[in-house]
Amino acid sequence: MVDTDVRLGLSGSDLAIRNRTFKNDLVRIDESNLNPDNSVEFASLVEAGLTGEIVSASRFRDQDFFIVSKDRIVDILTLLRDHPDCLYNLVSDIFGVDLYGFDREPRFEVIYSLYSLPNHRRVVIKAQVSEDDLTIDTVTGVWPAANWPEREIFDLFGITFNNHPDPRRILMPDDWIGHPLRKDFPLGGEEVEFSHNVREQIVN
Repeated sequence: MVDTDVRLGLSGSDLAIRNRTFKNDLVRIDESNLNPDNSVEFASLVEAGLTGEIVSASRFRDQDFFIVSKDRIVDILTLLRDHPDCLYNLVSDIFGVDLYGFDREPRFEVIYSLYSLPNHRRVVIKAQVSEDDLTIDTVTGVWPAANWPEREIFDLFGITFNNHPDPRRILMPDDWIGHPLRKDFPLGGEEVEFSHNVREQIVN
């Protein structure tokens, strides 16, 4: 079995620096809290009665992040798309994150990177998904382009999207067991062949 990081050419010291820097950045994300006075998105959610869905809201390196509960994710994203102060009419990406090993709960997040073409603004919405209930509502009704990213998250993380129009694997074979982007998924690989370990050639 070959360690993926070793195959990428990362030494032990490289990994230590990367992990320390990444974890420090996670802590620093909370250094600037958002509220209705400094965030139109926060104010719009308060106006719509969705304040209770906000777990935390912060600004880090001029980027706004909202961590929300998953129960009303469709309502939250529909509001951010349609509210005249927001108009996030483009979902530029949807992806999953496994926080296994970071001592944070819930373990998973589904992250929506939204962009407002009229306002030239970007916001990131993180919906928390617990390991005990690996489901969240699909947002294909908000943005049809969410179809394939949601299938990819289902395939690689095992998070099921309720009412998804085509809930199939998209990258792995249909009979694949497990979800490869989970942090506890066993690493594998094929040994690189060099002159000292090349397989015997069958001569006809």
